[in-house]
Amino acid sequence: MIHALYYLMKHLLTRIALMLVMLLTSTTLFADDFTLKGKVVDNEENALELVTVSCLKQGKVTMSNLKGEFEITLQSADSVEVRFTMVGYASRKRVFRNPKGKMTIQIVMQPMEALQEVTITERRRQTTGTEQLDIEDAKLGPSTTGNAVEELIQQQAGVSTHNEMSSQYNVRGGSFDENSVYINNVEIYRPLLISSGQQEGLSIINADMVDKIGFSSGGFEAKYGDKMSSALDITYRRPKKFEATTTASFLGASGFIGIGNKKFSMSHGLRYKTNRYLLGSLETTGEYRPSFLDYQTYISYTPNKRWELDFIGNISENHYNFKPKDRETSFGTMEDVKSFKVYFDGQEKDVFRTLFGTASITRNFGDSTKIKFLTSAFHTKEKETYDIQGQYWLDDTQSSENLGVGTYMEHARNYLTADMISFKLIGSHKTRKHDIEAGLTYKTEYIKEQSREYEMRDSSGYSVPHTADRLDLIYTLTAKNDVKSHRIEAYIQDAYRFSKGENYYTLNYGVRLANWSFNKETIVSPRASIALVPAFNHNYTFRFATGLYYQAPFYKEMRDTITQSGITTALLNDKIKSQRSLQFIAAMDYRFKMLDRPFRFTAEAYFKALSNLIPYNVQNVKVTYYGENKASGYTAGIDLKLFGEFVPGTDSWLTFSLMKAQMKMDGVSFPQPNDQRYAINLHFTDYFPGTDRWKMTLRLAFADGLPFGAPHRGIEHQNFRAPAYKRADIGMSWLAVKKEKGIKRLWVGLDCLNLFGISNVNSYYWVTDVTNRQWAVPNYLTGRQINGKITVEL
Repeated sequence: MIHALYYLMKHLLTRIALMLVMLLTSTTLFADDFTLKGKVVDNEENALELVTVSCLKQGKVTMSNLKGEFEITLQSADSVEVRFTMVGYASRKRVFRNPKGKMTIQIVMQPMEALQEVTITERRRQTTGTEQLDIEDAKLGPSTTGNAVEELIQQQAGVSTHNEMSSQYNVRGGSFDENSVYINNVEIYRPLLISSGQQEGLSIINADMVDKIGFSSGGFEAKYGDKMSSALDITYRRPKKFEATTTASFLGASGFIGIGNKKFSMSHGLRYKTNRYLLGSLETTGEYRPSFLDYQTYISYTPNKRWELDFIGNISENHYNFKPKDRETSFGTMEDVKSFKVYFDGQEKDVFRTLFGTASITRNFGDSTKIKFLTSAFHTKEKETYDIQGQYWLDDTQSSENLGVGTYMEHARNYLTADMISFKLIGSHKTRKHDIEAGLTYKTEYIKEQSREYEMRDSSGYSVPHTADRLDLIYTLTAKNDVKSHRIEAYIQDAYRFSKGENYYTLNYGVRLANWSFNKETIVSPRASIALVPAFNHNYTFRFATGLYYQAPFYKEMRDTITQSGITTALLNDKIKSQRSLQFIAAMDYRFKMLDRPFRFTAEAYFKALSNLIPYNVQNVKVTYYGENKASGYTAGIDLKLFGEFVPGTDSWLTFSLMKAQMKMDGVSFPQPNDQRYAINLHFTDYFPGTDRWKMTLRLAFADGLPFGAPHRGIEHQNFRAPAYKRADIGMSWLAVKKEKGIKRLWVGLDCLNLFGISNVNSYYWVTDVTNRQWAVPNYLTGRQINGKITVEL
């Protein structure tokens, strides 16, 4: 099996190399002989702007202006084929026989919803900071978390992850908490006590229910909330007829069913996940009993053109139970290998139970104006409890010398309950040149926490840290907090489209205001971006964005700690302020065709000036904040992405990122916790030669390691850097049934996760030897695993 996979890898990499060579060596011929001009309208005779008019064989392309008019000069031939394409409309094709001189035509384009079967030949041109992604690119690929949308985001330029068991991600140096997520205009919350990827269950986003994905890694519009790094905008789809999907694998199962007509639609999704099989490849052996269950429903009713009613409901129940047995880790260099052995006693029991619901009513005033009222509620009840004792031995494998022996005990009794309720009013109005939108939100938040954690460490008979007059623990934390607050948020923005000659512009500008009762802070966030499609070549799009972005504090950020007599207590800091990021982004998109297949190259350079930063430490996926605004810094970098059909009918992309993220605190400069200096990601899809029933997906990740240091010493002392994160996952899918016996498609898949069996480091456990020297013992992530799955679509 492994030899076959290596052969397959060689074949795929050869295909990629050939495609890149052809991209670099392809040429285009230009000639002209006749002029074609005309107007593009929809089925109601409304002019359509920014429709792409192209002659692929001659490499010529133009776009319709704001009046729907176009003009293009082409070489005459026996037959000349001209295509008209635009997102949301079925493509049109006209063939001209021996064209001469000047010709005038009118093209009528039909919207997609009016057609049964359509083929999208062009993707939406990106004129804002938000890129539209396709969920189909992720559904059949290899997956470790079962969260297809987040895994798709993790492969984008400027996005990174160093833990395949987690669906969380960092964007351009930011923390996990700096990413906002919206579903149907409602901001989404996530559990607060999760501290490891093993505890994470299914995210709230159900990939089977997703219609559209918009993602911005910076420079996003004013309608998105007060987060500094990214915005993920999810739109759930409304089924128009009966459809159903079921998937089962070694890591879980899911089912989806939807029904609908012109007025009513309803969909239900049920997902189950257990990563017990995956956790079996960790070095720590024991009894893993994770169980994650999620149910969602989306109901929509449109009685007439004036009214729309929508409801989304979600219930999530996540359990993580673990009884560790033993562990053996070898680390060091080839010449100096150390062995770390641990025998465990105790267990961990965690429960994360969340409820979420949102309802909305929309009143349409014609086709261009509407008002929407939304209300949503989120409830989470979380419990993290563990008592785990470990007895360890640290040995030098070459000399058999015992370097350290000791015992440690970890204890936690963490309980948290949170309720968030929001009311939101959105109004929008569209004209030929303007898309105006405004919103007002009122939120109430109630969070109650009772936590107690401690860690005892005994090294060679002495408690660490050792003091002569008392017994101290290496780490303690006590918290008992209860907070009620409310937030008021408002925004207004406009997308203004205009042209000067053959230059097409999109100006998006807006402002966002927010007030939080807890710290009585009011923030104002102006944002603007402009995009240009230049006259000299409509295949280019140039974008520039800037704005003052804030990271409004939430519960974890405002937890400050004080230590007295060796006891650390977490209190809430009502003087905490929002972190601030002044962002500048310059970008360029270039669209081209090679071998009659579409490609797009994107380059983005960015600079973020950061102030009022709240420093934090990261352990696994647990982010612990200082609870004070005591740092500043900057982040600068460049992201490159090549996207297209390397193989006909499939999407692939290659990304490359460079970044530097620095922080300054108390006059000392040091890397930020997520200072990932470089990253390369590849998502490649291909078919077996001679058939379109065998599909393969290859995912490669190579990313710089993150800074780390000894625990409980502060972020400014993170003087080491972990090894680079390297991972390859490959999946093979066979279309066993296609439109037979009531089955739309039946896919049988086989994935090899961590193809090369690379031992990536997740975090470190620090051990003190008999000479008081500290050793960083790596905690490795999952090894090579085979996952089988089957998907049936009805």
